[in-house]
Parts: sequence; C-alpha cells; structure tokens
Amino acid sequence: MVAELKSEQLVGVLWGGLSAEREISRLTGEAVCAALETRGHRVRSIPVEPDGAWIAQAQKTAVVFIALHGKFGEDGAVQGVLETLGIPYTGSSVLASAIAMNKPMAKRIWQTYALPTPDWQIVEQGPPAEQVAPSYPVVVKPIAEGSSVGVSIVHSEALLTPALTQALQYDTACLVEAYIPGKEVTVGIVKGQAIGAMEVVAKGEFHSYEVKYTPGREEFLMPAPLPEATYAQVLKLARLAHRALGCSGYSRVDMRVSPAGEIFLIELNSLPGLTAFSYLPRIAAHHGLSYEDLVEVILQQATLHIPRGEV
Repeated sequence: MVAELKSEQLVGVLWGGLSAEREISRLTGEAVCAALETRGHRVRSIPVEPDGAWIAQAQKTAVVFIALHGKFGEDGAVQGVLETLGIPYTGSSVLASAIAMNKPMAKRIWQTYALPTPDWQIVEQGPPAEQVAPSYPVVVKPIAEGSSVGVSIVHSEALLTPALTQALQYDTACLVEAYIPGKEVTVGIVKGQAIGAMEVVAKGEFHSYEVKYTPGREEFLMPAPLPEATYAQVLKLARLAHRALGCSGYSRVDMRVSPAGEIFLIELNSLPGLTAFSYLPRIAAHHGLSYEDLVEVILQQATLHIPRGEV
C-alpha cells in the first residue's frame, strides 16, 4: 500500500486506452483528476495511446490511478507494464484483472466455489447458430467487454445469429447466458467490503450502452428494495465473488435477483466507472463517502502486487 502519499508526489491518471470504452474512460479520468486536485494532490493526466508514450509519462509519477475500462486497461495488460516498471497502481493485480475481464473464466472460478451464476456456454467464430441450442430468452455478449458493448437479449432463434454476429465483432468468442428475469442489482466493493447494493431499473428492455450513458434512461433504487435476508445475502455473495477472483481494492459486482429471491452473479467489474453517470459513486454516496472521499480511498489502496526481489 502507498503509505501517507505526500502532497508533493505526482499522481498519474491513466485514461483513454484502446477499447470500445475509450470515451467512458475519458470521462472517468477527467472526474478523477478533478477530485484528486480538490484533495490537494499534484496530478498528471496521461492519455493511453497505441504509441506507448504514456509509459514515459507514468515513469515520472509516484503512483498511478488507473481510469481505464475494457481491453488493454481493465484486463491486466497495463497492470503488467506498471508491475514491471515498479509503479504502484490502483485496483486489482494482473491476474485478478485478467480473470475478472474474461467472463467465462470468472464464471468457472465462481462455480468452483459453488457461487451461483446463470447457465452459459461459449460460441466461437464460425457458423454461430449451429454451435448453440439455447432455451430462450438468452443474453449474448462478448467475453471481454464492458458497458454492455455488443450485448443483446435474444427471445427467438431467428434473432440469435444477428446477436452472435454483433458480439463476435468485439471478440473471437462470445458468451451465451441464460436470461434471469427479475431485478438488476449491483454491489459496490471498497477496501474489500461490500458497502451497499443498488437496484438499477432501465427504461428500456435492458441496460444497453445507450441506456447506461443517457441521463434519465435509468432509475436508481438505493438501497435495493429487497427483503432484509436477501439484501444481506446479496452483500455476502458480492464479497465472496470479489475474493474468489483474487480482486483487491475496489470493484463492482453485478447480479440478477429472480422473483423467487434467487441470486445470480453476472459479472465483476474490477475497474468500475467513476463518471457522473456511474453506479459505484452513487452507492458510495449512500454509504457516506463523497466522490472525493471515494477517489481518495481508492488511491490510498494503490500497491504493487508482485513481490520484487533484488535486481
């Protein structure tokens, strides 16, 4: 952990990146920079571009706040570079980040720990409709994207191939997952603890990219209106999901709660959005953490995860 980060030390904020979530990362980066400056930190905004120039800029900082989302940022790629350079960073380790980003791998680990997740299968590039025989409706999604990029809810066989084709634009394989009717519930994890659960109600069929990032298209119920025992179980399951994947620092765990009260893990976001539209800051605010408090807590958890011997 970065102990007592001094105000004169430079904090680098990585944003942008190479994924489909670049614009959301920019918004997260801007908000994080403003919050850190409000707290008196010296901040360097560092855009991550394909030319790799960000590495030289990061080497001039004492610690890095990762405000990236999606591939090459949330998946362990950037974390690996920072470990090699010896620069402490926010969020989870290389391994945990990679596992959390890969939805099938995360599900395999949850199932090993007997943690509930909807039935699923992988469909690879090829004649897609011939590889899957689902019971409708199903959710089709890329195996390693966030912000609902490339996600579809499919209600009939006629719509399956177009949904698979769309998802396979983002990955060499996609996930076909049983659709769980009920409530969309998301849990904020800060310092390894579940701080609250929020129900998100989409004004549309589901939480598409457009719905998530268009003001007024979602309703937020905080705390999630669940029976007391179910609410407690949701928090416990989120904490277990976070630990099972080896995550540290902070995350956000998305779930579905069926009308019968069954809880299913959907995915874990190891670098959840921190924009004005994002879920984690809303949960934190209800818990008593202002946006600036939340960003400061995340920063103070920055660390290197791979032990370093003498070079």
